[in-house]
Amino acid sequence: MKRSEHRILTTHVGSLIRPQELRDLDAGAEDPGKREQYHAALRQAVGAVVRKQAETGIDIVSDGEFGKASWSNYILKRISGFAVRPEQKRTLVWLGRDRERFREAIAQDLPRLLTGVPTEVCVARIAYQDREPITRNLDNFKAALANVSVEEAFFTAVAPASTAYDGVNEYYASEKDYIYAIADALREEYQAIYRAGLLLQVDDAVLANMYDELVQSSPQRYREWANLRVEALNHALEGIPEERIRYHVCFGSWHVPHVADAPLEEIVDLILKVRAGAYSIEAANVRHEHEWRVWENARLPKGKILIPGIVSHHTITVEHPRLVADRIIRFARLVGRENVIAGTDCGFAQAEFIQRVHPTVMWAKFESLVEGARLATRELWN
Repeated sequence: MKRSEHRILTTHVGSLIRPQELRDLDAGAEDPGKREQYHAALRQAVGAVVRKQAETGIDIVSDGEFGKASWSNYILKRISGFAVRPEQKRTLVWLGRDRERFREAIAQDLPRLLTGVPTEVCVARIAYQDREPITRNLDNFKAALANVSVEEAFFTAVAPASTAYDGVNEYYASEKDYIYAIADALREEYQAIYRAGLLLQVDDAVLANMYDELVQSSPQRYREWANLRVEALNHALEGIPEERIRYHVCFGSWHVPHVADAPLEEIVDLILKVRAGAYSIEAANVRHEHEWRVWENARLPKGKILIPGIVSHHTITVEHPRLVADRIIRFARLVGRENVIAGTDCGFAQAEFIQRVHPTVMWAKFESLVEGARLATRELWN
């Protein structure tokens, strides 16, 4: 894994806004007559978005997650054991108390968050079974990378804690057996990414998002819940060198007030337990920007890298390069300039039909990230 040894490197979290053509084709991708057309468009779109990242100056790029329907639930089409029950709706507990505190605001802007979601039920043995999507997506990405010059490339996969996060276990005898079965299935995807020569980024929003719901029972209940899932993730990562792994934690990308978010100081030790070489953590939006202070006391382990969010998907306002530079410098002075890579808070499209900002705004934010990193480099390296 590259470090910022001579200058501040830039990256992002992975999911980028899909082009309209690809979204239109995906709506009919189950039609055999359109499937071939969709796959051709997907390969072309991945090539274009990788090229655009390189031209913008992003150092460590992704495939935009164009080949996945969403950041998390894509995995349910690749593993066995789950059935979806549309008639059995579940409350979105990962919203925490914000769901009630801001019910009127959520009802106005995101009513689907209040109506509940179909329950994903584990009814049989969990196993990784459909390898065709991951193979195709990795091939598309590697073909695109052959045509650009970048420092490195990463590919995302979901964490055990964030798999079937609206799910219910009706098959395994214990919660531990259930979570470890998920981890064993995910291991195959993690290994495929590693064998492809790419950095593996594990995405885990739910680790933080279950905090407010569970601490209402007791802080100990949350710690037990989270520790089990961190241990299962480390189990799934066995055999992959830490320096090939990035671990991403955020506080959810939905546009709600986020008053119930977990305080970083309460979960940072759990994050650092994950055997990864780099930790990507939301840090740019107004609810979490102050948490740079956590690193005054929390020690980044020797040899590890911090990828703080420096620009955010939460607002359409494009961060000024000077602000970007100031944020980078602040982290560099706390953990060491060589240990900081400038990133984003989260993805700009956590699912294929979602976009948090207009595509032109997304690319403007990346341009500001790159320019701010140049400003920070000049100051940090004199």
